[in-house]
Amino acid sequence: MDAYAERIHSVKIDDRKFERVEDFKYMRMILTNQNSIAEEIKSRLGSGSACYHSVQNRLSSRLLSKNLKIKIYRNIVLPVVLYGCETWSLTLWEERKLRVIENRVLRRIFGPRSEEVTGGWKRLNNEELNDLYASPNIVRVIKSRRMRWVGHVARMGEERGCIGSWWGNRREGTTGEN
Repeated sequence: MDAYAERIHSVKIDDRKFERVEDFKYMRMILTNQNSIAEEIKSRLGSGSACYHSVQNRLSSRLLSKNLKIKIYRNIVLPVVLYGCETWSLTLWEERKLRVIENRVLRRIFGPRSEEVTGGWKRLNNEELNDLYASPNIVRVIKSRRMRWVGHVARMGEERGCIGSWWGNRREGTTGEN
């Protein structure tokens, strides 16, 4: 490997050499060199699914009330999925995947409904789940958390550096678009 190629693939600070990587995990979040959030969301969905599978027997238990099951979902499964969601910029496909995992949990909580005509059981459709689950759906929760986070960043003083990196240095008249 020539010297130029080695400089592209690594960084040297003082006597330490740091290798360039495609992605890495920092504080339980996957960061990529392309600033893609897709891998992080996929990882969060996998962790949320594992968490759901660990409590699914409790969510289908007849011994627990629906309110307690919803509390289990909100306090155990949802935080695992939503960790770091304040920085996510979601595509429609990612929003759909998030709704799928939420609907899977809600179907387990609310169970099937009996049909009066045939006397059989039917799975709840998405509209029925939305009617039964009084809280905002997972995508709305993410959007509201993002807005709250933006408010925190906007209220930070300029000495913290966030404002300058987001909107540019106001004293010099630069914006992030230049």
